[in-house]
Parts: sequence; C-alpha cells; structure tokens
Amino acid sequence: MDIQEQRQGEVIVLGPVGRLDSLNCREFESHLLSALNDSGKVVVDCTALAYISSAGLRVLLVAAKQARATQSQLSLAALQDNPREVFDISGFSAIFSIHPTVEAAIASFG
Repeated sequence: MDIQEQRQGEVIVLGPVGRLDSLNCREFESHLLSALNDSGKVVVDCTALAYISSAGLRVLLVAAKQARATQSQLSLAALQDNPREVFDISGFSAIFSIHPTVEAAIASFG
C-alpha cells in the first residue's frame, strides 16, 4: 500500500491507496498516529482506498481514541462504496466524522 501525504495549512491529509489490511496496517497506523501528534488535525482521504479489513478498522479506532485523548481532530473523507459498506455494517459510521470531500472535512475543523 502506498500512503499519500500532504499538508493543507495546519491539516495533514493522509491518503491510503489500495487495501488497508493486516499486511500493511502497522505502517498506516504509524503514519496516522505520527500525523495526529504533529498537527492535531488529520483527514484520512479514502478516495483511493479500495478495501479495509478489521485490522484496518482497528487502526482507525486506535487513532480515534488517541485523538479524543489529546483533543486532536480526525475526520475521514470520500469513502468509496466497499469501505463505506464495511463502515456502515460495523457501526464505525457513527464513530467517525465522515465527509464527502477532503475540503469538507477540513472545513469541519473550523
């Protein structure tokens, strides 16, 4: 998996490409937690995320807990159909702030 990273002002946008599963979730977790520590405002751009497993969901849950504990902000953007279905079935849609675009996610930070 490739992880695209860019900074938009004080927000870090991370874009996982392909599959987020047990084979690569540790790498993504490291990037995500580091980004939360660095800026306190992170958007996960899911435009190119084709698949997410339970291991990938666990990474996002760990990041959400860290964000809450440190009063950081974490949002997801542009969930595609397959990952969206996984989020809906697992109940993760109620846990995360999910936006249709990266721009909308950044704007939600205020």
